[in-house]
Amino acid sequence: MSDSMSPITGLRYLGLAIDKFDATVDFYTRLWGLAIVAQEDGLAYLGSPIGSEQFSLRLRRSAQNRVDLLAMSVKSRADVDALAGRLAKASIQIDRSPQALTTPGGGYGFRFFDCDGRVIEVSADVASNEPRAALPHEAIPRKLSHVVFNSADIDKTTRFYAEHLGFRVSDWLENIMCFLRCGPQHHILAITRATRAALNHVAWEMDDIDGYMRATGRLNRGGYKTIWGPGRHGAGDNTFSYILDPSGNIAEFTAEMETVNEADWVVRRFGLTPEAQDQWGTGGSPTDSMIPTMLSAVDVGLWTAPPV
Repeated sequence: MSDSMSPITGLRYLGLAIDKFDATVDFYTRLWGLAIVAQEDGLAYLGSPIGSEQFSLRLRRSAQNRVDLLAMSVKSRADVDALAGRLAKASIQIDRSPQALTTPGGGYGFRFFDCDGRVIEVSADVASNEPRAALPHEAIPRKLSHVVFNSADIDKTTRFYAEHLGFRVSDWLENIMCFLRCGPQHHILAITRATRAALNHVAWEMDDIDGYMRATGRLNRGGYKTIWGPGRHGAGDNTFSYILDPSGNIAEFTAEMETVNEADWVVRRFGLTPEAQDQWGTGGSPTDSMIPTMLSAVDVGLWTAPPV
C-alpha cells in the first residue's frame, strides 16, 4: 500500500479486559471524565460527552487482563470491504468478516489480527455522538488521542502497519520507539521495543493546556499520583501526564499534539536526552516507575479473539 494512501482516518476505541472491573469503571467515570454510554453485565462502554465518537473505551470484566481490541475508522463501507479484501489476499488472519456492528452507534466493520496477535477492528458508518459544549473549567477528554504498543520486533510491527494500513512514520525516539500517523496528527499509534507484545499506554486528548492541568490535578487530588509528568515530549511536542489505573494499565492525559505538514515533513530521530523526553523538565525521571511499568506489561490475549 502506498505510504501516502492510508484508508484509516483515526481511532475509535480501545477495548480492555480487566480484573478490577468496578474500580476501573469508577476511575474512568468519576475521575478521568468519561461517561457510561451503554452497560450490560460485565461490559461497559465509556465515551466523552463532548466528543464525536460514541465511545472511546470498552471495559470487559475478566479474570485476566488483556487487550481485547483496538478499533479504527475508515470513511465508507466500501473502504471496509476493500481493506478486508486486501488483508485476506495478503494472508492476514481475519477474525470477523465485514458485517453489521451491534456496539453503540452500529456501523459496519471487520476484525483481523496484526503481526503480533492483537485484534484490530476497522469500521465505517458508525453513528456520531451528538456532543454537548464543554462547561467552563470542566476538563474532560474530547477523544482518544493515541495508543502505544510494545513489540518484540519493532521493525516488523512498524512495517506491518505501514504496508497493510498505510501508516506513515513521523519520528523515532532512538531505535526504541516509532511514531506512526495516518493523517495530520503526529501520531495516533506508536510502537515501542520490548521483550514481548503488550499494551504500553493509552492517551486521551484534552482541549488545551489548562484543561490538561486541571484534569491532572483532579486525578492527583483523587489519590492517583502521576507516575511521569506533567511534562512536554520532544517527539510530537505534546504534553503528558501518565497515571496507573486500578487494573494496572497506564493512561495518559495529553494536549497540543504536533501537526504534520505532509508536503515537507522529514522524519526525525530524537535522542534519549532528558530534554528530548521532557522539554519542560517538570515530569521527573521516567526510569523510576514509568519505564519499568510500561515494559513489564503482559498481554495474555494475543492470537485469541475476545468473546465480544
